[in-house]
Amino acid sequence: MRAISEIIVAGRNLADILRNADLSCADLSYADLSGADLSGANLSGANLSCANLINADLSGANLRNANLSCANLINADLSGADLSSANLINADLSGANLRGANLSCANLRGANLSGTNLSGANLSGADLRGANLSGTNLINADLSGANLRGADLSYADLSCANLRGANLINADLINADLSGAALSYANLSGTNVIKKT
Repeated sequence: MRAISEIIVAGRNLADILRNADLSCADLSYADLSGADLSGANLSGANLSCANLINADLSGANLRNANLSCANLINADLSGADLSSANLINADLSGANLRGANLSCANLRGANLSGTNLSGANLSGADLRGANLSGTNLINADLSGANLRGADLSYADLSCANLRGANLINADLINADLSGAALSYANLSGTNVIKKT
């Protein structure tokens, strides 16, 4: 199988064609888009379930209401992307850059976000039940009203994060940095916040 960067369409590299492309509502399920440059692309409502997007550039892309369930987004660049109301159930976003991304009301149940950069991201109202956020950078992130029930936030940096009204029941916050975090009205029942040395 050839890489996206090797495919030529009408004398142009396919990777160049995908940049800023309108792929709204497209069916790209199981597609191999590893390393593709989809920066600024319109993928709103697109089906990217089980797609391979390892190392893809989706910075500034519109992925509103997109289906990314079980997608492989390891080390992808999603900085500034709009993923509001997107389906990311069981997606692998480990090591991805989501700095300043909009994930409001996104479904991230069971997603792997370990080692991800979510600094300044909007995760308000997001469903993160059972998600792996260990070692994640959540500095200044907005998690207000988010459902983090049973999520693994061990070693995560939540300094200055907004967790107002968040559901943190049975979440793992071992060695998480909560300095300056806003936790008013958050539900911390059964949460493990022990600092291990």
